[in-house]
Amino acid sequence: MYLAGLARCNISRFAVRGSMSVVVVKLALMQIGAHVRLDGDPIGFGEKLGADVIQMFVVDPQSWDKPTPHPRTEEIVASPIDVVVHSSYQINVASLNNRLRMPSRNAVAQQAKAAADLGAIGLVVHGGHVRSDAELATGVDNWRKLFERQQDKGGFAVPILIENTAGGNHAMARHFDSIARLWDAVGDFGAGFCLDTCHAWAGGEELIGVVDRIKAITGRIDLVHLNSSRDEFNSGADRHANFADGTIDPQLLAEVCKSADAPVILETPADGVAEDLAYLREHVG
Repeated sequence: MYLAGLARCNISRFAVRGSMSVVVVKLALMQIGAHVRLDGDPIGFGEKLGADVIQMFVVDPQSWDKPTPHPRTEEIVASPIDVVVHSSYQINVASLNNRLRMPSRNAVAQQAKAAADLGAIGLVVHGGHVRSDAELATGVDNWRKLFERQQDKGGFAVPILIENTAGGNHAMARHFDSIARLWDAVGDFGAGFCLDTCHAWAGGEELIGVVDRIKAITGRIDLVHLNSSRDEFNSGADRHANFADGTIDPQLLAEVCKSADAPVILETPADGVAEDLAYLREHVG
C-alpha cells in the first residue's frame, strides 16, 4: 500500500539475553481514504481508490430506518481496509423536542451496533442544534444523558465521534467555545471527536493551528474529514469542494492532515476525490 506518511510511532521494549534490552519502534502509516459512493460494494470502492480506510452509512442517511445486516458483512470485516460509519443526518441528540430527541438516541445506539457488526472503528454523529441560546445548556445536558443512559446498558458498541458542524446560530459544535462546553459534559464518557475542515472554515474557525486548539479542548482527534469549501470563511454553508476548486489552501489542508495524528476521510465531490487523495499522498509525509 502506498506510503502516505507516518502518523505515529509505537515503542515497545523487551529483554534479550539477561539485562540487555532492545527497543523496537513500530511505525504506523497514516490512514487516508474517502466516503463510499457505492454502498453495495464498499470494499471494492476502497480498493479501486487505493484507500486505507473508508466511511459508509448503514442506513439511508435521510431516514429513520433501523439498520439491517449488510450483505457484504464478512467481506467488510475481513478486509484490511478499516471502516468508519457516518450516522444518518436527521439525528439531533441535543433537541428539546421529544419526538426528535428520543428517536435520535435510539438511532445512535442502533447504528453503533450496526457499525460494530462491520468491525468499524467508530460512529460519526453531528453535534446537532437547539432553537435558541436559552436552550443551549439543556442541549448539552441532553448529550450527557445520551452517554449516561447508554452507560447503564453497557455503553455503545463502538466509540461515538462527535463532529463539528458548519452553520446554525444555536449549534452545539460549530464554534470551539461551544465544543468546550459540550466536552465538559461528555468528555468523561469517552466521547471521541471528528474534525471537519470545511465545517470549521465555514463555521468561522481558523484552520491555522486548529489541531492544537481542538486537542486543548477535547484531548483528542479520532478522525478528520478533510474537505475544502465552495464558500468563503465564516459563511455558515456546508458545501464541500475538491482541493483544486475550493477556497481553502490545499497546503493548509495537508498540514491539518499531518498534524492531526488520526485517520483521514475525504468527503469531497466524487469526480475529484481521486485527485484529492493523490495530492495528500504526495504532500503528506
